[in-house]
Amino acid sequence: MQRRLAAILAADVVGYSRLMGEDEAATLAALKAHRKALIDPQIAEHHGRLVKLMGDGMLVEFPSVVDAVECAVAIQRGMAERNRGAPAARRIAFRIGVNLGEVTVEGDDILGDGVNVAARLEGFAPPGTVCVSGTVHDQVKNKVGFLFEDFGEQRFKNIAEPRRVFVIQCDEEAEPLADVIPTGDELPLPETPSIAILPFKNLSGDPQQDYLADGIRLHIQAMLVKLAGLFLIAPGTMAKYRDSDATPGRVARELGVRYILEGAVQTAGDKVRITVELTDTVTRQAVWAEQYQRVLDDGFGVQDDITVEVVKALDVKLLSGEKEMLRSTVTNPEALKSFYRGLYHFYKGAKNDNAEARRCFEGVGRLQPDSPVGPTYVCFSH
Repeated sequence: MQRRLAAILAADVVGYSRLMGEDEAATLAALKAHRKALIDPQIAEHHGRLVKLMGDGMLVEFPSVVDAVECAVAIQRGMAERNRGAPAARRIAFRIGVNLGEVTVEGDDILGDGVNVAARLEGFAPPGTVCVSGTVHDQVKNKVGFLFEDFGEQRFKNIAEPRRVFVIQCDEEAEPLADVIPTGDELPLPETPSIAILPFKNLSGDPQQDYLADGIRLHIQAMLVKLAGLFLIAPGTMAKYRDSDATPGRVARELGVRYILEGAVQTAGDKVRITVELTDTVTRQAVWAEQYQRVLDDGFGVQDDITVEVVKALDVKLLSGEKEMLRSTVTNPEALKSFYRGLYHFYKGAKNDNAEARRCFEGVGRLQPDSPVGPTYVCFSH
């Protein structure tokens, strides 16, 4: 068998199965367009040879390790630009690993430890980055103008010896690598789907509208907490992340959950815009995102839609009767406003706020007598 030293680039699409499941035709068309406009030209420009395509992945061989790294970074930077403005849940992102090692040649294919390490580096890489071995770093560090972040020695499945790992962040707008790469000190994830809901942002510029952002978020929380098959972080725990610059990845690791739901609410006149995004911090990708624009008095039903979509995205198995629990029992717009104000004050916890919360919950009962929300929350606010 022929053996040779080669630089190997391994890449795959993050969340490929989900993308294909949601819209197979659109995903395949997008991948084809990315290859034609960006990926294939970059491989050719850097003298690479496409060894094979593997569904959502590819293996490329280069005679020069500098060319391999420069090609990988060019692809990731190009993909970042091509994804600008695309819905978060429909963006196509790659992980890329680059290794320098000996390969065995069988026809047009290459095999061996050098290829296996490249594949493991690709799996370690956060979306949009390039992960390289210590050998690659040592060969190119003085020949390319990229910033390498050292993540020390890492152990990989079926690789006998630990490997030194360096990561290049290719998108300046992406999360800091320290916030997305596991350190090994994280809390273990529960067996059931796990989620934390960050305090929603009020983008209205009016503090008087804080109650609306908090109310919608807490209402979603109140409906999700009814589900037996879901691990949900309590809202009191999430209070410390209000006005925090902590990234979803960092919050998830601190709390031991997989999913983070973020949101923002903006009112203008009689209109309200609600933006939400659900992030899978293990795959480091948005799995669902949506923007709702409604007339203010008609916009409060959005929390039901959001709750249903979150449950679908997390693939929570609903028990008998739980589906009905995901719909709000408060349908009167004025009653819902009073309910949201009550939630806003209730979770502040101060004596005066508790009294105001009780007044608001009693108002729910007056505005919509058939709703159990008023009596239930009045009892809690005593």
